[in-house]
Amino acid sequence: MPSDEVLVSCADAALTFGRGPHAVVAVHGADLEIRAGDRLAVVGPSGSGKSSLLHLLAGLEQPTSGTVSRAAALGPYDIGLVFQGDSLIPALNVVENTALPLVLTDRPEGEARLCALAALALVDAANLADRLPEEISGGQAQRVAAARVLAQKPRLILADEPTGRLDHATGSRVLDALLTAADQTGAALVVTTHDPAVAARLTVRRSMRDGRLLAPEEVP
Repeated sequence: MPSDEVLVSCADAALTFGRGPHAVVAVHGADLEIRAGDRLAVVGPSGSGKSSLLHLLAGLEQPTSGTVSRAAALGPYDIGLVFQGDSLIPALNVVENTALPLVLTDRPEGEARLCALAALALVDAANLADRLPEEISGGQAQRVAAARVLAQKPRLILADEPTGRLDHATGSRVLDALLTAADQTGAALVVTTHDPAVAARLTVRRSMRDGRLLAPEEVP
């Protein structure tokens, strides 16, 4: 359930790439608050600005105008990102990739591996543990990227088209795992998607069109 704690807030936040006549406005003046426990789907076609908005929320991009602020208690490892494209480190095998956020926070290697294996099992990828990224498919890599965030147990999960490269059954399982993890930890979950079936599983939907974030559509 949502709480009163605001994790990230956007106030008239805009993001523009380039300058002059060739400038591209990816996000137009977005107003948005993400609270602990929120379940938000940002829906829109490819090129509508969904990924750019997610990057602003994560701090990967800084707004060209307006502000994006985060709760003082929200540390860098409290934000978990499931990227749309390949995001695995080629030199590390699947379980090492999954355990990496834990290792970076000084968790013992054995404990980090166990947590990683448990997270991989949630997305039906435990059998891939010893494979290198080059040895798995794009869809399998997407499942591993989701598992990496699940192992991390962040307070804010930002997932960019997490089911876009998966078949329906596998995509549903990954979304199940993200929702369950968020429920268990009280994390906020923000998912970008163009799939109405995925959006319908989150409590609040916000549409994006041509970089503009539209008013919320709440589901009872």
